[in-house]
Amino acid sequence: MKFHHKINLHTHCTFCDGKDTAEDMVKSAIKKGFTVLGFSSHSIHPLNPEFYIQPDDDWHIHNENLVSYTDEINRLKVKYAGQIDIFTGFEADYFESPEIGSSIPDFSKYKKFKPDYLIGSVHFVNTPNGFYTVDNVTESVQEGLKRLYGIIPGVSDAKEAVCDYFEAQRNMLKKGDFNILGHADLIRKRNGVLKFFSEDESWYKEQINLTVKAIKKSGVSVEINTGAIARGIMDDVYPASYMMEKLYENGIPVCVNSDSHNIDSLDTGFEKAYSVARKAGYKELVYPLKTKTFIIDL
Repeated sequence: MKFHHKINLHTHCTFCDGKDTAEDMVKSAIKKGFTVLGFSSHSIHPLNPEFYIQPDDDWHIHNENLVSYTDEINRLKVKYAGQIDIFTGFEADYFESPEIGSSIPDFSKYKKFKPDYLIGSVHFVNTPNGFYTVDNVTESVQEGLKRLYGIIPGVSDAKEAVCDYFEAQRNMLKKGDFNILGHADLIRKRNGVLKFFSEDESWYKEQINLTVKAIKKSGVSVEINTGAIARGIMDDVYPASYMMEKLYENGIPVCVNSDSHNIDSLDTGFEKAYSVARKAGYKELVYPLKTKTFIIDL
C-alpha cells in the first residue's frame, strides 16, 4: 500500500515511561498530519519489571497493566477512525538470564494481547556477573561498564562490552519473531560523552557486518530512530551511516520512527531521517504490520 504521509510506529505514553497519555499522543499526531500512529509501550513480558529498579525510572508496563493498555489503544482506534489509523504494538525487550528468566520478542508470547506489530529491542546486556542498561543515564552506564567489565570509559578498551551488545541483538534476531528492529546501534547513545569505543575500529565494523547478516536472515525491517535527536543527546539517528550503507547493500527495508515519549517529539528529526535514508540509497520506507505493510515513497 503506497502512502504519501507521515507514519510513526514507535510511540510511548503514560502506560510506560511516556510523558503524555495515549489519547493526547493521538490528538498531537492528527495535528501534525500523521496518517498512521502505532503505540509501542515498553514490555518485558512475561517477566515482571519489578525485578529491576532503574536509577531514573521503572519504564516497562507491569504485567497487570497489559490488558488495560491494549484496551485503551483499541478504544482510540474506534474513537478516531476516519481521522487516523491507530495500531497496537509493543517495544518488546530481549532479556535472557539464567537467574531471572527470559523475555524474547515473539508474537506467540504476546498472542493474548493481539498486537498488530512488535518492535524488538535490546536495552539490557547480561553477563555472568549481572546486567546493565546500555542507554540508561550516563552515570549508570559508566557504573555498569566498570562493575561488569572493569572498564573505565575514556581509558579502557570496551570492545568486549560492545560485542556483547551486538551478540545479544543477533540472538534476539535468531530467536525472536517480530516486525521491526529497534534502534539497532543503541550502544552509541552514551558514547559521545563516555568515549568508550570508536566506530572507526575494524572490530566495530565487523560487529555491524555480522549484525546486518543476522537482520537479513530474520527478514525484519530496521527503524531509523530519531529519539536521540529529540532528547538532545546526539544530532544523529540510529543507525549510523556505515550501518545504513550495509543495510541498503543487503536490500534490508527501513522505516522512520521517532521513539517519541511526548506530544512534541512525534516527528522530531523526520526530515533528517528521510535524508539519511536517501543518502544511503533508499527510495521508499517500509512499515510492516502483522496484516498489512505500508510503504512511503521518499
